Amino acid sequence: MLISILPSLLRLAPWAAVAAALLFCAVPLAAQPMGAPPGMAGGLATAVGVITMETQQVPFATTVPGRAVAYEQVDIRPRVGGIVSEIVYPPGRPVAVGDVLFRIEDRTYRAEVAAAKAEVALAEASVSTAQDTLARYEKLVGIGVTAEELATARVSLLQAEADLSAAEAALQVAELDLERTEIKSPIAGFPEVPTVSVGALVTENQTDALTTITRIDPIYVDVEESSRRIGEIRNRIDAGSLRVGAGVDIRLELETGEAYAGQGKMVSPGASVSTTTGTTEIRLQFDNPERRILPGQFLRVDIVLGTTEAILVPQGATSRAASGELTAFVAVDGKAEQRILTEQGSYQNAWIVTEGIAAGEALIVDGLLNLGDGAAVATVPVTISADGVVTETAPAATMDGG
Repeated sequence: MLISILPSLLRLAPWAAVAAALLFCAVPLAAQPMGAPPGMAGGLATAVGVITMETQQVPFATTVPGRAVAYEQVDIRPRVGGIVSEIVYPPGRPVAVGDVLFRIEDRTYRAEVAAAKAEVALAEASVSTAQDTLARYEKLVGIGVTAEELATARVSLLQAEADLSAAEAALQVAELDLERTEIKSPIAGFPEVPTVSVGALVTENQTDALTTITRIDPIYVDVEESSRRIGEIRNRIDAGSLRVGAGVDIRLELETGEAYAGQGKMVSPGASVSTTTGTTEIRLQFDNPERRILPGQFLRVDIVLGTTEAILVPQGATSRAASGELTAFVAVDGKAEQRILTEQGSYQNAWIVTEGIAAGEALIVDGLLNLGDGAAVATVPVTISADGVVTETAPAATMDGG
C-alpha cells in the first residue's frame, strides 16, 4: 500500500518527499531481527585463551607478622659512686667487649688501695713474728716453756694468719673498686647517647642507667601463630598431604616490602599458649650485618614448611565474588563454566587450589571481559608468564570445545 502512494508523495513539496523517503527506510530497519551479543548463550562463541591445569608439588608456606628483638641489650650502671670524670665512647659507634665507656674520679679509691696494701704488709709481719715465736717455743718446751705457752703461741699464729687473709680480701675489694671506676662494656654492640655528662655525681647501682648497649647482629624476630593453625598443619603432616622437607625455609620481608637476603633459623618453637590470644610465640634468628633490621620493627615472615600436592591457578584468571568466594571460569564442552575454588594461600602469582578444578581441565585465562556462566566459547591454547602475560601457543584459528 505504501508503494502505491509513493507517486502522489513525490508530487508533494521537496521537504515532504524527503520525509516520505525517511519513513520508507525506517519501516524495514525496525522489522529486522537483532542478533545476540557475542559471548551470550545462543550467540556467537567468544574466543578465549586457556591453559591446561596440572597437579604439582607446591611449597607450603605460612606468613605471619613478627617483631624484631635485640639479640642482647644491657643497661650500664655504675658499681661505685663518684664524679664522672670522662665519657670515653662516641655515641652511635660500635664498641667491643671490654671497651671503656665512662671513667669515675679515682683518687679516693687509689688511696683505699694503698691503705689496704699497708694492712696486708702489717698482717704479713704479724704472721712472720708469730711463726718465729712458735718455732722457738717448740724447741724450748719443757725447759723454760710450758705446754700452755706453746698452745698460746700456736693460737697467736692462727690469729695472725686470719688477719692476713682479711687484709688480703680487703685489698682485693679496694682494687676491684678502683678497677670499677672505669666502666666497661660487657657486650659488643651500639651504645646510646649517655644520660649524664662529665661532672655528674653517680652512685653505686643507681636506678638510672648511664647508657644502654644493644647488640643487633644477629637479631631475633618473634612471631606468633595460633595454636589452632599449628594443629591443622600437624594434622596435614600426619595425613600425608603435607610433606615436610629436610629443613624449614624461613624468609623475611622488610617494612619496605623488600625480601631480606638472609635466611633465618628457629631458636625456640614455643612451649606454651597465651590464654588471651590463643597463640604460641616462636623466636627466630637472622644475621644482620648491615643493620637493616632494628629492634621494635614489625616485619612479615614467610615460613616454608614443606610441599603439598595442589594446582596453581594464576591470580589474574580469578575474581572474588561479593560473598568472598574465589571464582574462575573453565571451558567445558564449548561453554564457560564458573567454578568456586578452594585455596590454601598463594605461591608467587598463583593461588594454591585444592578443590574446584581438576588436573586436565582447561582454565580460561584470557577473554574474560564480560564473560558469563554458560557463555559459548571457542578455546585457544595459550601460555601465561609469571607476570600474567598471555601468549598463544597455536595459530589464531579457534577450536571448539573445552
